[in-house]
Amino acid sequence: MKSAVTQNDVAKEAGVTRSMVSYVISGNSDRSVAPETRKRILDAIERLGYRPNKAAQALQQGDVGFAANKIGVVLCTSETFLRPYYAEILSGIHIEAHKQNFQVSFIRFFHELKNPVLFNSLIHEEEIGGLILVATDQCLKTDEDKKIIAKIKERLSKIVCVEFQYEGLSSVMFDRQATAQRATEYLIQKGFSEIGYIGEDDDRVHGVQLALSEKNLDAKRDNFFIAETFDMSGGFNAIDSFPADKKIPRAIVCGSDEVAIGVLRGLSKKNISVPNDVAIISIDNIEISEYTCPPLTTMNVQKKAMGEQAVKMIVSGTAGKDECALKIMLPSSLIVRESC
Repeated sequence: MKSAVTQNDVAKEAGVTRSMVSYVISGNSDRSVAPETRKRILDAIERLGYRPNKAAQALQQGDVGFAANKIGVVLCTSETFLRPYYAEILSGIHIEAHKQNFQVSFIRFFHELKNPVLFNSLIHEEEIGGLILVATDQCLKTDEDKKIIAKIKERLSKIVCVEFQYEGLSSVMFDRQATAQRATEYLIQKGFSEIGYIGEDDDRVHGVQLALSEKNLDAKRDNFFIAETFDMSGGFNAIDSFPADKKIPRAIVCGSDEVAIGVLRGLSKKNISVPNDVAIISIDNIEISEYTCPPLTTMNVQKKAMGEQAVKMIVSGTAGKDECALKIMLPSSLIVRESC
């Protein structure tokens, strides 16, 4: 049986010291390594087929130390993978983790953590040094769900909520109220006074309401809130099922670009022109928003930056809990296109 290749073998092959090989393998940035030296080591690793001995590393560093640069990610549901908005957040997490020489150890769904065997195998400091919860507030329906969060909080010291806030935990998200308020203000500046909203029932609704009330427009929730939804089919259905005896508002704020795409399809089915008959503004600025017909005017949300910031908080140790919880709110910006 062929013996395992060691770091000493790599060092001999590359003509360097074993400690130099160890630095390159670990991604340690405390010591600079010349590019040509790094290349020699990596070439030797490839030729020899070297693989790190995880058991030896854990024995040397201790289980907690071995897991310190590993991050776990928990998503709401498998559908989160299908949403381009969250794909950009995940991209930011992976990019920043790689940049910081950290590893994304696992990506799981919240309901999986209800399995005590899986929970106990994943959620502890001998497995990961930090955990990122992405939009899992959408899953917190019962007291049992909240107990899962409490157990996570007991087990881990570095936890970051992305796209939501949770009492006692650090978080990074965009200001939903200010973003929706700015979107509504833009419509008002364009001369629109009959404005409706289709989207999630959260701080975005308050933002629309605030902008309307400040201009003495109809800010009664029942009058401007058309439908609660979060995806394309919901946006389409909101328009497709709009009461025949009611007039569709002259302008609509959509809670997300995905909702707006559904709204565009619904309006097209009714032969309603955008922006000539109904103006649309949305929130997110996912890539497809530039290629709809017409291209969407939207509020740009720093999606990748949220993922990157979450990793930075774990790496820097600023992802505190309780009175030390850090809350970061990223600003948004207006992207003007052709839908209003």
